[in-house]
Amino acid sequence: MTDSDEILDCRRLLCPLPVIRVQDRVSALAGGDTLTAVCTDPGALQDIPAWCRINGHQVLSTETVDGEFRVRLRVTETRR
Repeated sequence: MTDSDEILDCRRLLCPLPVIRVQDRVSALAGGDTLTAVCTDPGALQDIPAWCRINGHQVLSTETVDGEFRVRLRVTETRR
């Protein structure tokens, strides 16, 4: 099994669009893959982790770098 490490550009998007973009991208990924959302909306540091908790994905890190907000998460297997 090969895990994917992807970057999703959510710059210049305001709430709720970063979360919607993350949700859309995660739906196309496999369990074990990681995704880093790069955002300029500071609300993403709370919104994306909250979405992950609700949907069972693991937040690996959150950070602020040069005025951008990054949330890195690991996709879990879907529970369908």
